[in-house]
Amino acid sequence: MKSPFIPENAPYSDIQRAWLSGFFAGMHSHMVQSSNSSNQSASRTLHILFGSQTGNSESVAHDAANRAKSHGLVPVVKGMDEIDIGQLAKMEYLLIITSTYGEGAMPDNAEMLWEAAKADSAPRLENVKYSILALGDTSYDLFCQAGKDWDERLAALGAQRLFDRIDCDVDFEAPAEQWLSEVIPLMAEGAATVAVLDTEQNVAAKPAYNRKNPFPAKLLVNRLLTSENSSKETRHYEISIAGSGLSYEAGDAMCVVPTNCPQLVADIVKALGCTGTEDEPVNGELMTLSEALRTHFEIKTPSKEFVEEIAKRSGDQELNGILQAGDKEKLSDYLWGRDTLDLLLQFPAVEFSAAEFLSLLKPLQHRAYSISSSSKLTPETVHLTVASVRYDAHGRHHKGVCSTFLADLVDDSSNVKIFFTPNNNFRVPSDDSLPMIMVGPGTGIAPFRAFLQERQARNANGKNWLFFGDRNASTDFIYREEIEAMQTSGLLTKLDLAFSRDQAEKIYVQDRMKEHGAELFAWLEQGGYFFVCGDAYRMAKDVDQALHDVVREHGKMSLVQAVEYVNSLKKDKRYVRDVY
Repeated sequence: MKSPFIPENAPYSDIQRAWLSGFFAGMHSHMVQSSNSSNQSASRTLHILFGSQTGNSESVAHDAANRAKSHGLVPVVKGMDEIDIGQLAKMEYLLIITSTYGEGAMPDNAEMLWEAAKADSAPRLENVKYSILALGDTSYDLFCQAGKDWDERLAALGAQRLFDRIDCDVDFEAPAEQWLSEVIPLMAEGAATVAVLDTEQNVAAKPAYNRKNPFPAKLLVNRLLTSENSSKETRHYEISIAGSGLSYEAGDAMCVVPTNCPQLVADIVKALGCTGTEDEPVNGELMTLSEALRTHFEIKTPSKEFVEEIAKRSGDQELNGILQAGDKEKLSDYLWGRDTLDLLLQFPAVEFSAAEFLSLLKPLQHRAYSISSSSKLTPETVHLTVASVRYDAHGRHHKGVCSTFLADLVDDSSNVKIFFTPNNNFRVPSDDSLPMIMVGPGTGIAPFRAFLQERQARNANGKNWLFFGDRNASTDFIYREEIEAMQTSGLLTKLDLAFSRDQAEKIYVQDRMKEHGAELFAWLEQGGYFFVCGDAYRMAKDVDQALHDVVREHGKMSLVQAVEYVNSLKKDKRYVRDVY
């Protein structure tokens, strides 16, 4: 057993170094004596599994691993798609950290393990001691449902819950820290431990700029991509990260912290019957109501608490009937196109004090956008491809929070607060010879522009196939010149376009996939990767079904065999999605 030593570059004074040297020498002597006098087992292994769609759960999992090391545990961090149910059954100490995707669904990388866990054939888990951290968003009805489902199922299979599940809202850092501080010592209790001196080699340093401390970046380029007469407005942005020390990979997301539209703030203040100059306590400091609404609160999408309070105070039969019936679909239809101001204007007799109103709002959250550039080509700038949300409803003009913050409010005199969210599963294949199939209609093209730039920078010889489309080719073919240049150079091997409104019968990317199904299946058989980016609720589901259909038809498989084939692609991380 080697004696612990202090690295030469460790940031300690001579006095601190001398004290630590003596401490470690004594500790080493004691450990040698203990190991000679007993036959203790090796340090306890702690398995940490994460189910993640956007990277938050994975980040917390690595925080848990670093904390576990400091308690003498041996952490093993894996995505849920990296293990099978048999391996899960052999784990003795287990932490699960999972987000919930959409309306109560498992994240993509947890789907297969969950299907196996909830099956009647799932093994018993009496030897497993576990705890769960669930990440979610209270604006969804099925808040933290994935974590709740795992908790219930593990207990049903006989696993022992060592510490109660903690459910986190969008501001997850504080409850996650509370969970870590309590659950890690429990997992380590009674274990044979070894001292761990954390150095730069075994603890990954966190970037100076992150979710709690975003970087104040400069917007360099704001360019309209769609034609002036398009039914949509899609813009290209270039944001400088020079001097930040930040870096990114193709496939990552940039998170933008917006502020609310000043006109919307003024209209809400007026609807409340306030002046906007009232001082209100927010996060331990006093600020005017107008400033609080502009910078700290979500005032576009009405919170459930606000909707319920409006219904209660107004006595409106329609809204109260929908809420009492618990009809989610009717409530969604009722709220479609409505924002917080619409509800205030709809029920002018309902009055709120400034403090009451603020108490019913959610914190203003960052928005995540898929990066549309490769850092190998632009290391000090990040490109985004964003559709500006603008629409008329209920007698008013409405705007998206962050998309029009970037389009309308940011100028040379202001900053854009940003940070990155890694997406380690959504990456260009490490083997440059393997084919890539990319399906990204509309702004879903963003990460694939980055992927193609990445392959260009790496001089990769693998084939690249892009399925892209939108409404009309004449107005919505964004990055057309770039894409056609990539075709001409040979970087883009195949391009299939689907502009839905250019003909009587609408054509979508999934239709193009089926048209070229034989070749698509051949690329998969050659080891190809299949990537999807864009709308989760329609496009991604239709593309998934088309993929299964292509595999079944051209692989001459049964339905069960096709499902198994696609699941194997997922397990090998050759079928991955960046959907929202």
